[in-house]
Amino acid sequence: MSQENVELIYRAFDALNRHDFDAFLAVMDDDVEFIPRMSAIEGESGYRGHDGVRSWWTRLLDVFPDYSMELVDVRDLGDVTFATFHARGHGAGSAAPTDQAAWIVLRWRRGKAVWWRTFDARAEALEAVGLSEQDAHADSS
Repeated sequence: MSQENVELIYRAFDALNRHDFDAFLAVMDDDVEFIPRMSAIEGESGYRGHDGVRSWWTRLLDVFPDYSMELVDVRDLGDVTFATFHARGHGAGSAAPTDQAAWIVLRWRRGKAVWWRTFDARAEALEAVGLSEQDAHADSS
């Protein structure tokens, strides 16, 4: 099942990059807990369910209409997927570019993402899956 989860994260990122909202939601559980890294800044604790993800999507594309995410590394941890990605885009009003590394943790159940959280710091993302930097380095050797 875990290799299927790795394929699903690639499918989700591909859908996001094509701005295909229906395909993006197809990998999400109806009650997904979706926590983008900007939610704390926006005064949100995250988003719940497809309507919540739709709200995030609309806000994101209003600010960065050409937003894209490139997966750099994906780790299969069973019912959890840990990934590193780069987010890129240009501001709608200013055309100011953004190019940021971030980390994402997804929890899966029956082929659907039930928890999706993005982190600004690798150490925080590793902690969310119960790993340390030492574990991560040992795992990649």
